[in-house]
Amino acid sequence: MNNQEKVYLDWAATYKPNIEAIKNANEKAFKYFANPSSVHGLGIEAKAALENARLEIAQSIGAKSQQIYFTSGGTESNHLPMLSVLTKPNPQSYSIAISSIEHSAISKQAEALSRLGVEVLKIPVNSAGIVTSDAVLQTIKDNTVFVSVMLVNNVMGAIQPIKEIYEQLQKTAKRKIHIHTDAVQAVGKIKVDVSELGVDSLAFAGHKIGASRGIGALYLKNSLSSFLKGGGQEFGVRSGTENLAGIFSLQSCIKDMTDNIDKNIKTVNSTMDYLISEIVQMSNIVLIPANRELESNNFSPYILQFADEKITGEVLTRCLSDEGVFVSTGSACSSKKKTKPILSEMGIRAGLQQNTIRISIGHSTTKAEIDLFLEALKKVKNILS
Repeated sequence: MNNQEKVYLDWAATYKPNIEAIKNANEKAFKYFANPSSVHGLGIEAKAALENARLEIAQSIGAKSQQIYFTSGGTESNHLPMLSVLTKPNPQSYSIAISSIEHSAISKQAEALSRLGVEVLKIPVNSAGIVTSDAVLQTIKDNTVFVSVMLVNNVMGAIQPIKEIYEQLQKTAKRKIHIHTDAVQAVGKIKVDVSELGVDSLAFAGHKIGASRGIGALYLKNSLSSFLKGGGQEFGVRSGTENLAGIFSLQSCIKDMTDNIDKNIKTVNSTMDYLISEIVQMSNIVLIPANRELESNNFSPYILQFADEKITGEVLTRCLSDEGVFVSTGSACSSKKKTKPILSEMGIRAGLQQNTIRISIGHSTTKAEIDLFLEALKKVKNILS
């Protein structure tokens, strides 16, 4: 393929950048170059621009301005609520519960907390990749103070019943439990309203919706005691001079994505339906989970996972790359790992796990690009068969 025919189908790893938004954000950051914490005139102007961005971003997810805290990205936004457990007296007397299909930003931080003496409970997932409220209730203990279940899974796109989980915990939990959700693959792509979800915290990241890398945000229903200390920026939750260029790009991109969310979802649904209808006709192709085609409402239309029973995912990814089509074997943050615990939790047989491929699309992905991918996939399968 020539340069014009290259097909990018790894949008879940990072969204294609919104070049105009990033350029405008950088220009705006040059204008408001002063430190927002400075009390002189230029600092006050920068602070006003920062707070305007905070307000617009908050409105995009149904939050209040003072509930948005800027971070360096999704990982840090996920870490901050978890680490607040360490600010409690005798944190080793508490437990936290996370779903067994969390992104490594959650699962690896949980392992670190475990080494510090905090008990970590794993919430099982069913074969469809869904964490049920019953599974959460059966996992937590009387000393559980934190529960994390991601809103949209980054590997196979399952949308979790966060609102139901929140409601059931409110009814039955014996103590106040902080409920967190990783919404990195959700915000800007599906409708997200924190007042409807009910969660105590929600993490999202700029580069997943076309904004700059190195910028993210954390929604907190109520402020928390931060384990990390510093200059006191971001209401004392996340210290460090604010990244105004990144914040302005997030402001622009999240507004663009949420303003056009109905149109984008309709477009992406059509594209994904076409992709699925074509790929299931190919020999040796297995969708993961198997019910993906029949229960599309329970999955993000931006993500599809499948496997070729005869070809490993790494080989298929490299061969497709040679054809100018760019996909992944799963999460970009764990693509080099041999084991795939998320698939194991779903009951996917070991022999199939190493053959998985993740296709992730964007709102501008075209049917013509899908056709090029399908053509390349058929070619590679014929060569390797």
